[in-house]
Amino acid sequence: DVYKRQDIGCGPRGSLEWADKAKERIGLDPLADKYLALGADKHNMKYVKAYVEQIPFPDETFDVICSFNSLDHVEDLSQACAEISRVLKKGAVFLLVVDIHKLPTLTEPQTMRWSFVNDYFPNFEVYQEKHLERVRKSKIYANLRLGKEIKNKHKSNGVLTVMLKKPI
Repeated sequence: DVYKRQDIGCGPRGSLEWADKAKERIGLDPLADKYLALGADKHNMKYVKAYVEQIPFPDETFDVICSFNSLDHVEDLSQACAEISRVLKKGAVFLLVVDIHKLPTLTEPQTMRWSFVNDYFPNFEVYQEKHLERVRKSKIYANLRLGKEIKNKHKSNGVLTVMLKKPI
């Protein structure tokens, strides 16, 4: 595995340390300097202070980009998705886990919908897409682990997980 991996909104916990065979692991977060001051410099990944709306890397840099519980926190969702697409290599993979909700909050200003893939990545190939129940409010990872698929397709809240491939 010689891939370049990036985690959008990585947080302070070494989110890519599991990718120990990756050539390069980069965590992108506007608070990266604060995480480094807290000891994140000891993680086996590079932290870059930046917003996803302006990713400071050339076109087609990454083989894998992850966004786990972060895209609903951005200011400009359209620009964020355009940047993710720009820095992904052709044939590369985008992994997403995000809360679906119809009303913005102070920390999650973006309202996310089940149509996210069609709205922002219509040309990407969908490897996997799951619509999961929000069994435990404000516990995205607990809901992910429970993996209870939504039966009611009109439900407005839940957790969306997708694995997309950028066209070649």
